[in-house]
Amino acid sequence: MCDTCPEHTHHHESENALPLNARGDEFRVVVTGKGGVGKTTLTALLARRLSRRAWRVLALDADPQMNLPYALGLAPERARELVPLSENADYVEEKTGARPGDGWGLFFRLNPNVDDVVERFGLRGPGGVRILVMGNTVQPAAGCLCPENALLGAVTNSLSLRRDEAILMDTQAGFEHFGRALAKGFHHAVVVTDTTFNAMQVALHAARLARELEIPAIHLVVNRVREDVEFMRAMARLDAEGGFPFTSVNWLPEDEQLRHVEPSIEPLLTRDPANFDHKLDELLDALVKHEERLVQCAS
Repeated sequence: MCDTCPEHTHHHESENALPLNARGDEFRVVVTGKGGVGKTTLTALLARRLSRRAWRVLALDADPQMNLPYALGLAPERARELVPLSENADYVEEKTGARPGDGWGLFFRLNPNVDDVVERFGLRGPGGVRILVMGNTVQPAAGCLCPENALLGAVTNSLSLRRDEAILMDTQAGFEHFGRALAKGFHHAVVVTDTTFNAMQVALHAARLARELEIPAIHLVVNRVREDVEFMRAMARLDAEGGFPFTSVNWLPEDEQLRHVEPSIEPLLTRDPANFDHKLDELLDALVKHEERLVQCAS
């Protein structure tokens, strides 16, 4: 490990953040957490903030609820135009040579060329963010080697080759459904939780799975913190459950306005900055800083 590789820590980052335009060649983040803790809202906010920092942003929705397009501010009639990639039988067949649901024992391409996927199926949303709905993956534990999963794995891995582009993927809790083939394209896992016991349990489980999938940087975000003592209790609960060597630990305060703007985050982007917004920028700076360190380690 090189001297600049991030040391896993359980504490807040204290180093100065990188300049806003500091970046490596690419920036790939998967966001996960228990349902209802705010991960889709956080994914949308990070995407729009990165776009403001002159990144070319692609937002991938891999959550079965498919709420990310709405959170990003896409009009409902446009959001309904988005067909999940895994359900686009014609495209799956075109790229893999096999149609979904045709049965076992099929021969199909495991590494299809999907360079055209964003242009063909990605919609440009508010702020210039491109949106692509991935759809459900088939549970790897079921032993599935199917054309849908081959296609989605190719998408995440080919997109990882694009330079100067930020890719954020909103996914459901945990990574059991995800699989190593899909995960290997990502440098960062952002595990979102609130301070409740159940959410913290899911966060620990997701973090450990992300480590098994060899995602290099795993960040914890404790959302909806009402006071410092609440955050400290959450950290004590984490330690009592065995802890985890997170790359960074971050928290976001309770913000009443978030409850009133659903599903779109658009009103949050034009308000006067609040404490939540400052903390969100600190989180983004931490992510970008660790990306720069990963790039230095790889060079």
